[in-house]
Amino acid sequence: MTEAASPRVFHPRIMVLGVQPGSPPFRIVEIDGEVVGAARTVIDVLEVAAEWGITVHDLDDPDVVCWVGGDKFTWIPR
Repeated sequence: MTEAASPRVFHPRIMVLGVQPGSPPFRIVEIDGEVVGAARTVIDVLEVAAEWGITVHDLDDPDVVCWVGGDKFTWIPR
C-alpha cells in the first residue's frame, strides 16, 4: 500500500465537543485530552487555546482543531 492510499490519522490538540443544553448552550473544550473549559462562542475557544499557549491561525485546520457534533458555527442544540 502506498502512503497516499493509507488513511490519514491526525490528533489535533484542541477538541471542541458537541453542544450541551444550558442557558446559554455551551461546548466542552479539551486540550491534549484534558477538559479545560466550556465555550459559548468561537472567541471562547480561541481564548482557552491562548491560555494554554496555543495560537490558532485557522479554525478549519483539522490538524489543530477538531469540531465534534458540528462546526465552528454550531452553538445551539440540534
